[in-house]
Amino acid sequence: MAVNIARIEHENSIQWGRQLEGKITLLPIPCTTTGELISNYSPSELKSMTGAEVTVEEIKILSPVTTNQQFVCQGANYRQHMIESGVDPDAKTFNMIFTKAQSCICPANNPVIRPRHVALLDYEVELGLVLKQAIDHPIEIRPESITDYVAGLVIVNDYSARDVQIPQMQFYKGKSFRTFGPVGPWLCLLEQNDEKHLLNLNLELKVDGEIRQQDNTRNLVFQPAETLSELSGVQNFAPGDLLATGTPAGCALAAPSPRVQRLMGLIPEKTKWRLFVNAQSKRSQYLQPGQTVTTSIRSECGTINLGTQSNLVIAE
Repeated sequence: MAVNIARIEHENSIQWGRQLEGKITLLPIPCTTTGELISNYSPSELKSMTGAEVTVEEIKILSPVTTNQQFVCQGANYRQHMIESGVDPDAKTFNMIFTKAQSCICPANNPVIRPRHVALLDYEVELGLVLKQAIDHPIEIRPESITDYVAGLVIVNDYSARDVQIPQMQFYKGKSFRTFGPVGPWLCLLEQNDEKHLLNLNLELKVDGEIRQQDNTRNLVFQPAETLSELSGVQNFAPGDLLATGTPAGCALAAPSPRVQRLMGLIPEKTKWRLFVNAQSKRSQYLQPGQTVTTSIRSECGTINLGTQSNLVIAE
């Protein structure tokens, strides 16, 4: 059965702990990175460790994925999100891949800072996969053996500055501002047979209590085993690296209709993007300072519960 691990700050020291029912058991682990934790300790070993107990109120919860790890992302990977983005999920034949800066990784309950020049701040709840072993050559991963390559699961919120990302065609820049990648609170380490839960997890995102996104991982178009197999032919991975698997429908961004897109292709670039930003600015769904975004991911049976993120939006 899966075990939730926390990375925390307690009494001016950064430590690892095991989370259960509102308590954190401090673990005697010298690891400083997520990769070291995963490489040196199995879930069963972490379950059996004993230590002092503290309450969540006594500690500061940090990101369970440390900033030395790669942060790779999938884009437009839920059927309904593809449709609202103007993409036919049955016709799309490629996996959209991009990266975020490791420096945007922050704790689950960290404020998200909207840069001064950004007006179109968007949210994206995503299931994050934390890798288990090094990958340095092409491999074919079967869904039933996914836990040989995926150590655990985390919540990721892929915050995005759409007025940078879209007009500049800069996914990396628009998604990599500091605080744009809260991770956690828990790293849910999987054991054998937990793979059956991977494609039956409910994702939910609320803004000031209003549900904006809601879906289940069964609706992923490119699933984890397929994606990792593909990426193994492209790049190396290390234990502890993070793959965010895409977001459901319900983002603030609204794709122009095919007709509008054709018309926009006929006007100068500067004018086109000015009109795009003006149109998007009228959408009330974009985040404003003072709003709070909460996210959760859990299995329907309750076996997997990745906790809850809460991010207050503040202006730079």
